Amino acid sequence: MRGPRAGRTSPVHSCLHCGAPLATDAARESGFCCSGCTYVYRLVHEQGLEGYYKIRDSVIAPVDQTVFQARDFTWLAELQQNAEKAPAPELTLEVQGISCAGCVWLIEKIFHKHAGALFIETDAQLGRMRFRWERGRFDATAFARALQSFNYLVGPPGAEPAVPESKFLIRRIGLCAAFAMNIMLFALPAYFGMERTFAYAGLFDTLAMACATLSVLAGGTYFIGRAARALRDRVMHIDLPIAVGIIGSYAGSIYGWLTGNHSIVYFDFVGTFIVLMLFGRWAQVVAVERNRRRLLTAGARPQKVAVDTPRGAVDRPVEELAAGDTFTVRSGQVVPVESQLESTAATLGTAWISGEADPREVRTGARVQSGALNLSRGSIRLRALQPWHASLLAQLLRPTGRDQFRHRLLERVVTGYLVGIFVVATATAVGWWVAKHDVALTWSAVTAVLVVSCPCAIGLAYPLADEMATVALRRFGVFVRENDLFPRLTRLRKIVFDKTGTLTLETPVLANPPALHALSGPARAALFALVRDNPHPISQCLNENLLADGLVNGLVPPAGAVQEEIGFGVTLRTELGQWTLGRPGWLGRPPAGLAGAERAEAHDTEFACDGVVLARFQFADAVRPGAREEIAALRAAGFETFILSGDRSEKVARMAEGLGLPPQHAIAEATPAGKAEWLQRTDRQDTLMLGDGANDSLAFDAAFVRGTPVVHRGVLAAKADFYYLGRGLDGLRRMFAVNETRRRTQLVLVVFSIAYNCTTVTLAALGHMNPLIAAVIMPASSLLSLLVVGVGMRRWAAR
Repeated sequence: MRGPRAGRTSPVHSCLHCGAPLATDAARESGFCCSGCTYVYRLVHEQGLEGYYKIRDSVIAPVDQTVFQARDFTWLAELQQNAEKAPAPELTLEVQGISCAGCVWLIEKIFHKHAGALFIETDAQLGRMRFRWERGRFDATAFARALQSFNYLVGPPGAEPAVPESKFLIRRIGLCAAFAMNIMLFALPAYFGMERTFAYAGLFDTLAMACATLSVLAGGTYFIGRAARALRDRVMHIDLPIAVGIIGSYAGSIYGWLTGNHSIVYFDFVGTFIVLMLFGRWAQVVAVERNRRRLLTAGARPQKVAVDTPRGAVDRPVEELAAGDTFTVRSGQVVPVESQLESTAATLGTAWISGEADPREVRTGARVQSGALNLSRGSIRLRALQPWHASLLAQLLRPTGRDQFRHRLLERVVTGYLVGIFVVATATAVGWWVAKHDVALTWSAVTAVLVVSCPCAIGLAYPLADEMATVALRRFGVFVRENDLFPRLTRLRKIVFDKTGTLTLETPVLANPPALHALSGPARAALFALVRDNPHPISQCLNENLLADGLVNGLVPPAGAVQEEIGFGVTLRTELGQWTLGRPGWLGRPPAGLAGAERAEAHDTEFACDGVVLARFQFADAVRPGAREEIAALRAAGFETFILSGDRSEKVARMAEGLGLPPQHAIAEATPAGKAEWLQRTDRQDTLMLGDGANDSLAFDAAFVRGTPVVHRGVLAAKADFYYLGRGLDGLRRMFAVNETRRRTQLVLVVFSIAYNCTTVTLAALGHMNPLIAAVIMPASSLLSLLVVGVGMRRWAAR
């Protein structure tokens, strides 16, 4: 099988799998931004699915490290078992990672490669799939694992999703576009010289009025209703000037139609204006919805645990755990409540709950904190010391709301617009009445002022600038989840990084890959058998390198049961000998003298067969690629940067020194509540918090802006304003650059809007405006607004 580099002789500048720009010479030479993209690209070609690259979007999300990590699908096996009680078994599941039509095509192809597969329907907009199979022949868990290897995570269906706002908007756009075209059809004869005495002139006017009324009901009420709610909340929302424009032009046109004054009938303007405003809003909403639907909604609540009862072990939700219950936690599963270990020994990971990067080995009787991860290969037994509602994990996972940010600059623009228009309209009415004492002429001039001042630049181009910024950031692996992110970014002055998993990668980095490449085929197959289902960070790192570099292609892992000695290593006996992976010289060493909460310090890891060392692997808790350069650039741009971590002081201080941060900007050994308190003291609505674990949840609640590089845990992704994927931090600086370009473009739009309104409103106030001129000016101004946005945003893309 040809590798990913086969057929290429020159460097490339974008990742062959995801299309993201490649920032380093090494990446350009390899053709990939990360090991995950390398692995999935090879897998797609090995399985004959390269047609995916012909229909996918030009840029998709980089592959997450979860493609290399074992996931617990016990819940899915249970769902399938229940579904097979029906005559035609069927399941509906959520899927994380769908981004385009290519993803839908790929998922369907993977599904039909499994025995017993009958039918699958994938809804890319909702991130869900529904599939049927032949009873007894299909393995849903195997299908889910196959999808995971292609970077699609499967989750429980959760609550029935609400219909996205973009779907409602697109329906309104379809209706209003049809009404607008019909209005134009009935208005064109008059523009081309139809006499008012023509037999059907009155009918045409009536039909145009009816279509305009339907357009206001179908689309205009969307903005009028939102404007009314904004007024009740005393907020100057962007929908207010849009609603004023719709009501003013429609009311004036109705008056002209009733009185026969056709010089103030603007029904064609009303229909076109509503369509344009709806389109602008749809473009803004759909970009954010697309980023949201990439994530699972089921959250990070722990799975059921097996609780000991007089009738045997019974699976129960964690909410039913009570103090004193004895329960079992599987490998890779989270300990839901503070407990006491009943098993002989266990290896636990606390990085995502306390920030400590190193695994811990504990013995019988040790206290295990809520949120610890079972890194042992087998299940462990514990006795609950508290109920779920009193646990730290329950507190950290508790959902919280947040008020929508008020965009003060936009509110000032809207206020100024409304005040200016009403003042001009009033002055126009007074002036014409004093000069002519004619109600029809006065109302005609006022209606013309309200019509030509409709805020196309604000209602159409402002949202389009946000949409273009959102799409531009997606190209660099940054995904916007909240519509108010961009105005929040403008206020930021401080950036706070969690350490473990945020500044560093989730797993250690293999410092000597050649040692892995030098192994023979049988040795690599044996090593793969030792690490592939092991949740320990060292095993996950080796597993990632074996898969990403294609070192186990065509190799069959030897059969046999992998045995683990907690705190030392794992063994596998085959016909070729006894394979071991663990601490140097650990075989024959008694597992004694291990304190109940002793830390497992970083060691070299030896791989041996029958006592003969074949390789000694070295690992490092390395920062993300380019982190020092990116933080230096952020500081040069005027941002204060901090590390806020629960890890030990010496490790945090070492990292701060390596990143060039002053010692006072490195806060260590902070509890989850301590992190939140620090942010509450520091934040002046100018702080960005970047974290990845449950221990950052309370800090997220206190921060002004929240972002996360990890979405597969489901903890912080639902709270984050944005998430960024990939191995580096360069997306953060690009996010600020895009936002600055968006801000400047919108300022130019304000200037253009002022100039346009001053010109057209003056003409209207002086009586030089009529429906034909308005019908030409409005789309022309809209096109000019779009041109301003296009030129402004593309200027950044060119740089």
